[in-house]
Amino acid sequence: MNNLSSSAPVSAVVSGSDVPSGERVLQVLACVARAGQAVTARELVAQTGIPLSSLYRHIALLKKWGLLQEHANSGQRAQNGLYEPGPMAVQLVWGFDQHSFLMQQSREEMQQLLERSGESVGLLIYLHGQVICLDMLESPQALRCSFTRGSTGPTARGASAKALLASLPPAVLDAELAAQQLDEASVAELKQQLQEIARQGYAVSQDEVDLGVWGVSVPVMSATAKAEATLSLMAPTSRALPRSNELIRLTQAAAAKISQRLRLESRL
Repeated sequence: MNNLSSSAPVSAVVSGSDVPSGERVLQVLACVARAGQAVTARELVAQTGIPLSSLYRHIALLKKWGLLQEHANSGQRAQNGLYEPGPMAVQLVWGFDQHSFLMQQSREEMQQLLERSGESVGLLIYLHGQVICLDMLESPQALRCSFTRGSTGPTARGASAKALLASLPPAVLDAELAAQQLDEASVAELKQQLQEIARQGYAVSQDEVDLGVWGVSVPVMSATAKAEATLSLMAPTSRALPRSNELIRLTQAAAAKISQRLRLESRL
């Protein structure tokens, strides 16, 4: 069974000096959650800019509440201490799955899109400079494309990221593009792409994140015309290109139905 992954390494988060002191414990937790593997205290210092002594106080508090735990490892990094999400994270995930309004309104249409297309379907959001996969239904076919649920991807490449960027308020978009450290020509080209995506209402990509991967992504809109998420369909390029128009239409229809559900429920 083959799997073409569309996940990507996590970029560095905002430095400690830019985060209010009362929020730094949450910054530490977010860094561990995004890492995808156990991390050392010194790695967390490098990512956050928080002094080591202060970082250990935050770690102790998070361990006390079960949000972090120390990972036993006999390898070379064990001497520095390795930290990973704790058991309380399971309760947070369960609560999100059971009670998230967006998740509840999306699941039926995601399942139907999977059945109609035969390809992998994901629900992704933009949050604090990250594109995060909230949910993923994988294609039953042996060769398939997917994100890992909970993983993060690049914010300036791929259909999912660009559909989300195209829906951001101008000030947030400008801040995100500034963080990408692109040259002026690249920023201008990307902005032009995003304007076209906003106009047509969907984004398509091919080989932008991983070779051999094609994707289409359509924003899911709330009653206030805010993009709550993006619905993405991913497939091997060789299988997707001959039916790309069909896959775009199917994804658009599913996203429209989720958006309609969100609008109807908000009026009740």
